[in-house]
Amino acid sequence: MADEQATNLSSLHKKWHLAENEEEFIFSNLEFAVMRISAALDRWEKDCLACCVEGGMSGMDSAVLHMIRMHDRPKSISDIARTMNRDDISNLQYSLRKLTSRGLIERAGKKDSKRSATYQVTAEGERVTDLYAKVRRELLIPLLHTIKDFEGEMGTACRILNVVSGIYDNASSIAATQPRE
Repeated sequence: MADEQATNLSSLHKKWHLAENEEEFIFSNLEFAVMRISAALDRWEKDCLACCVEGGMSGMDSAVLHMIRMHDRPKSISDIARTMNRDDISNLQYSLRKLTSRGLIERAGKKDSKRSATYQVTAEGERVTDLYAKVRRELLIPLLHTIKDFEGEMGTACRILNVVSGIYDNASSIAATQPRE
């Protein structure tokens, strides 16, 4: 599969401000693929959640709901942000408010501090996430069978994306300390 893509890419125009050589061209194509998959995942999460609960909610809301449900134990906003590699706490707080107002999550325990608050799914949140999982198994998972050597390909893709995520985080830290021109 990778060889086919390399062959298809070899005839494309490759010189532009982000890609002046083969290495930059290949990496730029990875970046565009990540952008497209990110948008597609967000759309899927939003549309699948719409099958399970009335009213519009975003893909981010869906992701936060599932993150809170993961391992069926309460999560703090810091846990959610760290697991999702997010630093936009205000957007996460907005999702938490929406999920709480919809009765899908609630604060766990009796902690009054916003910093130490943890969230858990409610019975309705559990029903919705179970239904989401069912719809996902029926609609999405069978489509994955079109990928030859699914387990091997996905394992490789996950490893590469995790490494590249770390590279971006490292480069971002360096860029944040650079003077502006």
